[in-house]
Amino acid sequence: MSSTAQVETVTTAADKAKLAAAGLLVVGAVAAFYLLGQQDLWVRVVTLLLLVIAGVAVFFTSAPGKELIAFGQDAVKETRKVVWPTGSEARQMTLYVFAFVVVMALFLWLTDKSLEWLLYSVLLGWKH
Repeated sequence: MSSTAQVETVTTAADKAKLAAAGLLVVGAVAAFYLLGQQDLWVRVVTLLLLVIAGVAVFFTSAPGKELIAFGQDAVKETRKVVWPTGSEARQMTLYVFAFVVVMALFLWLTDKSLEWLLYSVLLGWKH
């Protein structure tokens, strides 16, 4: 069974320009934060936030940004279709898992001690 990964590429020049602008805005936000080192902290933070928000806004106007928004909307729709367990069902399943973990821990402990006894006491003759 051969599955090939599909790589999505940005094909239009406008989308490439938008992605480049978004990246430059985010990089510029970080650069501005440090270049404004002599200013008050609130000025630096507001500048950083405004430029990052502008970069995100530009990204969401591009085709990949619109696809990301559509993906998020589809995820929300699918989440609403899920039949969630009731509180009692969730508690019951939690108890089942806890009981299984305890039983498995006891099984592994008994297996370990049995193999230890078989190897050290019976086969090698070492006494603890």
